[in-house]
Amino acid sequence: MRYMKANDIRRMWLDFFASKGHHIETGASLIPKNDPTLLWINAGVAALKKYFDGSEIPPCRRITNAQKCIRTNDIENVGRTARHHTFFEMLGNFSIGDYFRNEVIAWAVELLTDEKWFAFPKDKLYMTYHPHDLDTKKRWIECGISEDHLIPKEDNFWEIGEGPCGPDTEIFFDRGEKYDVEGIGLKLLFEDLENDRYIEIWNIVFSQFNSVAGVKREDYKELPSKNIDTGAGLERFACVLQGTDTNFETDLFYPFIKEVEKYTGKKYSDNSMPFRVIADHLRAITFALADGESFSNEGRGYVLRRLLRRAVRFCKVLGIEKPYLYTLIPLVAKNMEDYYPYLISKQDYVARMVKTEEEKFIKTLNNGENLLMKLIEENHAITGADVFKLYDTFGFPKELTVEICHEQGIQVDLKVFEQLMEEQRQRAREARVDLQSMNRQAIDLMNCQLPSTFTYSSKQVETKVIALFKDGKKVDAIDDEGEIMLEVTNFYAESGGQTADSGTLENDNMSAKVTNVIKAPNKQHLHYLKVMYGEIKVGDIVTAKVDEYRHALIERNHSSLHLLQQALIEVLGEHINQQGSYLNEEYSHFDFNHYGKMSHEQIAEVERKVNHFIALGLKRDTLILPLEEAKKLGAKALFDDKYDDTVRVVTFGDVSKEFCGGTHVKNTADIGLFVIEYEESIAAGVRRIQARTSIGAYELLKKRENLLNQSRDLLGLGSIGDVPNKLKTLTSEKETLRKENEELKAKLAQAISDELKNSFVEKNGLQVLVKLVKDQKRDSLLKIIYGLRENKDNYLIALIGEENGGYPIVVSASPKANEKGFLAGKLVKEIAGLLGGSGGGKPDLASGAGKDISRLQEVKDLLLK
Repeated sequence: MRYMKANDIRRMWLDFFASKGHHIETGASLIPKNDPTLLWINAGVAALKKYFDGSEIPPCRRITNAQKCIRTNDIENVGRTARHHTFFEMLGNFSIGDYFRNEVIAWAVELLTDEKWFAFPKDKLYMTYHPHDLDTKKRWIECGISEDHLIPKEDNFWEIGEGPCGPDTEIFFDRGEKYDVEGIGLKLLFEDLENDRYIEIWNIVFSQFNSVAGVKREDYKELPSKNIDTGAGLERFACVLQGTDTNFETDLFYPFIKEVEKYTGKKYSDNSMPFRVIADHLRAITFALADGESFSNEGRGYVLRRLLRRAVRFCKVLGIEKPYLYTLIPLVAKNMEDYYPYLISKQDYVARMVKTEEEKFIKTLNNGENLLMKLIEENHAITGADVFKLYDTFGFPKELTVEICHEQGIQVDLKVFEQLMEEQRQRAREARVDLQSMNRQAIDLMNCQLPSTFTYSSKQVETKVIALFKDGKKVDAIDDEGEIMLEVTNFYAESGGQTADSGTLENDNMSAKVTNVIKAPNKQHLHYLKVMYGEIKVGDIVTAKVDEYRHALIERNHSSLHLLQQALIEVLGEHINQQGSYLNEEYSHFDFNHYGKMSHEQIAEVERKVNHFIALGLKRDTLILPLEEAKKLGAKALFDDKYDDTVRVVTFGDVSKEFCGGTHVKNTADIGLFVIEYEESIAAGVRRIQARTSIGAYELLKKRENLLNQSRDLLGLGSIGDVPNKLKTLTSEKETLRKENEELKAKLAQAISDELKNSFVEKNGLQVLVKLVKDQKRDSLLKIIYGLRENKDNYLIALIGEENGGYPIVVSASPKANEKGFLAGKLVKEIAGLLGGSGGGKPDLASGAGKDISRLQEVKDLLLK
């Protein structure tokens, strides 16, 4: 076993699996894309979910990666333990329906023990496996692992709800008796005791079963396509290969710890926790900010604020009273540059954001902490109201207050805090709604008459800040969130169904994100901004930069709707009028009046026509005309809208002329591609088309293509073109089999009927039959009853079957039985009640279901008494 730096470990892992035919997948951003179920990317497989769920076809069915991850479910433990982190890297190798158990275990042994690779001593490795997964045990032995190094563990099974699941095998490295002073040995593994001797370095999941609620695990069916999902912590590998006591002494953390030692003059060995917290949180903050997140009071931004403020508090423990963490950002970027070179270009921006956040918190940290300690000293308790005051006034995250209280042995009741927080959130929600809708009388906004000009060019402009607001109230400066008016702006404000532009405002001292733009009461463009660092003041000169890529996507979607309206008129008729629209950078909606659902052929023809207009390369012209003159041109308009005396008309050749204040492409060819996603009804006589253009249209077509490819593979075909004929053949075969099955069921029912005809008992002048018929469903019981009552006019029949763990019941009573008081609907309720179920129906025929057959004799007594 050789000493290896973390960069070399990562590279060796990727090189090994590349040599086994794996595609090296570039690590994804920490911020999940199109996955609202995740706050952060928190595992290696999380970034590959699109391949495993079939939404995208992978570039290769064998994939390896090194994925940066953040987990923050128990931040307060970071620094207290040897291996707990918020930010970490997960090394992985994955098979999507390709190789399985035999290959991955053989490769694991090769990678870990071969002298060419990591060269771990084989006798230092231990593997756990699920007791029922004897195939895994056998394969480890075949690959040279001694049986006494294989440990069965019941919890070695990966399962999260319904869906793919399977056993897993964990690989541990034995660091020796130095980390087991009590000499407990393998009992640490067998009993899963917390320890520093046996370190888990790799977990391999065999995704081979389909989990179904209510089904015993041993009865799970095997998946037709089995997958492999593995994860190995880079920090743990580094700890083992560098021979350090904990992960924090590896080259992934220790350079930062040494720098803090140098700055403070204090020793890591004397009090390790502050150093560990700073080193860990610093890495998480740097990567998250570089990936595009920012500090805030919600979601991911709140997590980052918690991390930074916890790190600042531990800086104070080490005697650091001024902003300091930001000075370490370049060190993080340099340390991680080998695999994450983009950090270098982001380091100054990240450092400025961190410095601004530090400055905000340090202003109130001392006062807040002094108040907290005073409350603890005086009351020996902290109320929920105290926690809220510390958060609202001093910026203390509740988790930081709780952590400090726990250090002092004080418990905290957070119920009142959560109630006060919810009241504050509700006030904020109401304020936002009121402000954006202008329903609230925001006097400062209403009175603001300052001129502001909008330019349709999306190119950056130098402009002046003419007014600033916080929740509609005028202010002189903003260092967090607020609203801004500019002398000249290139940001489109949401209107006419078109979403607003986004982008940034910057100068040498400040950077802010523009997250939304609306029109203020006096029509100026009001920009919602979030300051990333620095402060913005009235009178500042700033560079306004629109996100031009997003802006271009919005333009393409908007222009396509103008072409769509003309295509609809040509295909469906002159009665078509626009009833509304909405568009953003991803998709567009177009609502129109029409009397019925469009046929597939009509949708295809409309789509073809729009793409034809695009291919014509029609030049856009924009005219500013008096309203009446514009009407004479034949320009289309939403006639329930009110227009100024002067209007803007957008034309594309002779195809389209519309009143429109939105942004558009210069030429229809710029749209690229147009695809209709669906057509639906949204109201009586009103239809809606959702469409996509450009890259969005391409992605939609690829998604459809992926579905076709999956269908081709499942059908065992060589070409997508063969799918329709194969489906026709299968549908025909299915119908033939269905008919044959019905015939066989009828014959079986008749056979059972013939067999039971001699089982009737004479009771009360009626022919009575009560019978449990195993393995028969309700529809089969009905067929059997129809056969039993042929040529009989005085019958009373009750049949009980079996279906999916339940007991279907069918009762049939002849008119003569009804005359004697035997009604099928009433009887089935009584029978089902005895069997723990329910039922009902008509006097001559009724059905139900039971859950427990143990009282069958009572059912017989009921009818045969």
